[in-house]
Amino acid sequence: MAGLIATVTLNLALDVTYGVDELVVGGSHRVTDIRQRAGGKGVNVARVATTLGHQVLALGFVGGVTGEIVAEELFDAGLTALLTPIAAETRRTVAIVNGADGDATIFNEAGPVVSADEWRAFHDRMPWARIGVLACSGSLPPGLPADAYAELAVRARHHDVLSVIDAGGDALVAAAKAGAVVRSNAAELRDALGDVDVEEGARQLVELGATAAVITDGARGMVAASKHGAWRALPVEQVAGNPTGAGDACTAVVAAAVAESPEPDWAVVLKSAVAASAAAVLTPVAGDIDLAAYRRWQPQVEVQSL
Repeated sequence: MAGLIATVTLNLALDVTYGVDELVVGGSHRVTDIRQRAGGKGVNVARVATTLGHQVLALGFVGGVTGEIVAEELFDAGLTALLTPIAAETRRTVAIVNGADGDATIFNEAGPVVSADEWRAFHDRMPWARIGVLACSGSLPPGLPADAYAELAVRARHHDVLSVIDAGGDALVAAAKAGAVVRSNAAELRDALGDVDVEEGARQLVELGATAAVITDGARGMVAASKHGAWRALPVEQVAGNPTGAGDACTAVVAAAVAESPEPDWAVVLKSAVAASAAAVLTPVAGDIDLAAYRRWQPQVEVQSL
């Protein structure tokens, strides 16, 4: 039986999505569609994992009126959440989806300042005995240390809990050294390791200490590496839509696999991750997934051993 997936979103947000017929820089636009709900990469992971049938607990910070809206929306969405209150106001993000081509333009606020006392309170409330895997993703709010995710990964290991951390740059390297399963895209990987091939970069992260590394590589698919080998999964077909939640769908699949086994079959995981990422692009809002497409594409994904 898979353990509880605890998703960590340290920079929770109220996501506002506008649909317009065609986005023109400098122009005036009539909004044809508007959606508003709790967001942040970890919340998107929680939504996808829940849709795929897993037990999920959403963790994060909330503050001010916007934080109250976020907490209420998580409850209304049926997501179980354990939220740590902070003094500052929860941030907002705005996504403008261009109806002409489906592309999304994103505006991300930096987020509220989190104090050292609030960070300690977050740690004190962690229900380690209930957690099967800790999935951390998204930006860090001002005030938190740059290695916050690595710190959580180390604490998790003390409680025999494995972490899945979606990060880039120095945070990706720190998470690898902390022994987490790490996930990033090709650009974030190169920001961390320099101008490396994705396959080599994934292997380097494992050499640094990562339990495994899963890297999305755009039109070339996805790569996974562990101490047992490396694999590449090829995309099933070209998919048009909103790509903002594709990476979060991948993280949800990886976290679910680790919750079921600390050493999953990464070739099998990649098939599910590629299918889930593509199925997420078909939906208009990050955190949703087209289940029918996911189930149709999953057996079609080709995986090569590297």
